[in-house]
Amino acid sequence: MDEKPKNLWEEADTSKYQAYVTTSTINPTIESENVDEKIVYIEDLEKRRQAYGICGECNEPGTGFKWCQPCNAKRFKDNFKNWTSGNKDIDEFIQQSQLNAVHYTNYLEWIPFEKFQNVTYIAEGGFDFINEIKSHLQIYLSNIVYCYGITQDPNNKEYLMVLYYCEFGNLRNYLNKSKNYINYKSKIDYLQHIARGLLNIHNAKKVHRDFHSGNILVNNSYYSFISDLGMCQPASIKQSVKEEGIHGVLPYMAPEVLRGYQYTKAADIYSFGIIMNEFLSEEIPFNDIPHDEFLAIKICKGLRPTISKDVPKLLKDLIIKCWDAEIKNRPTTKEVYQILNEWNDGANSQNSEIYFQIKECDKIGEEKFKNRLNEHKCKKSFQTHPQAFYTSRLLNFKNLPKPVNFSDLSSFQISSANPISECLDVQLSELELNEICQDSEHNIE
Repeated sequence: MDEKPKNLWEEADTSKYQAYVTTSTINPTIESENVDEKIVYIEDLEKRRQAYGICGECNEPGTGFKWCQPCNAKRFKDNFKNWTSGNKDIDEFIQQSQLNAVHYTNYLEWIPFEKFQNVTYIAEGGFDFINEIKSHLQIYLSNIVYCYGITQDPNNKEYLMVLYYCEFGNLRNYLNKSKNYINYKSKIDYLQHIARGLLNIHNAKKVHRDFHSGNILVNNSYYSFISDLGMCQPASIKQSVKEEGIHGVLPYMAPEVLRGYQYTKAADIYSFGIIMNEFLSEEIPFNDIPHDEFLAIKICKGLRPTISKDVPKLLKDLIIKCWDAEIKNRPTTKEVYQILNEWNDGANSQNSEIYFQIKECDKIGEEKFKNRLNEHKCKKSFQTHPQAFYTSRLLNFKNLPKPVNFSDLSSFQISSANPISECLDVQLSELELNEICQDSEHNIE
C-alpha cells in the first residue's frame, strides 16, 4: 500500500499576513498581503510559502492558506462526473469556481436539497442571483458572509444560494431582540468587523451599493458579516441612474446618490455612518415618517437621524464625518477601519480617551436600556410608519436640491446648548419643502 503524502502545511505568520483579497476567480488573481495596504499579487514564491505553507502533495507553495489550487482543481475535476444540478450553465458556473479556487472559501458546491434538515424560510434575496454569487467568490474574506454553494427548491424549481447561517439575524433584529445591554466596547468591536468587511469590498475595487443594517448579519459568536451582494459592482462602472432610477433603502442612501449621481465608495461610507448611528443610538433611522420625496429633499438639505446624547463624543464625531454632505469630507474606508481598530484596542486601556468616554456613557446607556425594558412591558412594541420601507426598492426623484449640511444654512437658527443634536432634529413643513423643490429646479448642480 502506497504511503500517504505527508501533511507539510505550516501555520501562517498572521502578524505579517492578515487577510487576502481577490478580484476574480476566473480572471488572474489579485491579492493583498495586508488589508491596510494596496492590492498586490503575491508572485514571490518565498512570500507565498511563508503565508500559506507548502502543499503536502506537490511540495509547491500554496495559493491560499493550507490550499493548493492545482491539486484541488484536479480532485474537483475528477469528481465532475459524480454530480449535476440538471442545468448546464449552473454546472459550468460551479465547475469554473472549483477549478479556479485559490482559497478554501473561494469555491462553490452543488448541494442537493434533500441534504438539508429543518429548513426554515428566512428572507428573499437580492436582485441578481448570479451577480451576487460572483461577488461572494470575488470577495471571500472574513466579515463577508460565506457562500457555500447552490441548491434547488424541488417544489418551485428556484435555485437558491447556500450561505453561512447567522443565528442572531440581521443587525436591526439583533438590536430589537437583545435582552441584555450591549456596551460600547462590544459595539466598537462589531463596528470594526463591519468596517473590515467594507474595506475588503473596496479593496476589491467594488462598491456595495445597498448597504444598510438589514444586510449586516450577526452570529452567536458575536461576529458581524456583510451580506446581500446582489447590487455589488466594480467602482469603475458608470451607470445612467438619472434616467433609470436607483435601488436602495432611502434613509441609508447618500444625498448625491438620491440626486442620481454615481455611486462611489464614499456613498458606502455615508451608509456606514447611518448604520453606525443606528447601532450606537439604537434607533431605526426615520422610522416615524414616510420614506418619500419629502424625506429625500430633507436629506439633501442636511437632515440626519438624531444621535443619542449618551453616544461618546469620539464616536459621534466619526458618525458626522461619515454622513457629511460633502463627499470630500468623508473619511476613507481604510481610515474608518484604522480609527475603530485603534479605539477597539484603546477601550481596554484606562489611559485612553475612548476608555474614559465609553465608561461614562455606558452608565447612561445601561440606565436607559433598563427604562426601555420596563416601558416595553407596559406598552405594545413600537411600530414604524406604514410608509417607512426598509427593503430595497426603485427610487426615482427629480430635481432634488444640492446636498448641504445644516450648518451651511443661515435660515436655520441654532440656539441649543447642543447644536449638533438640534440641527439633526430640524423638521421642515411640506410648504417649505414645496418651496425648496421649486427653487431647486433653477439651481440644479
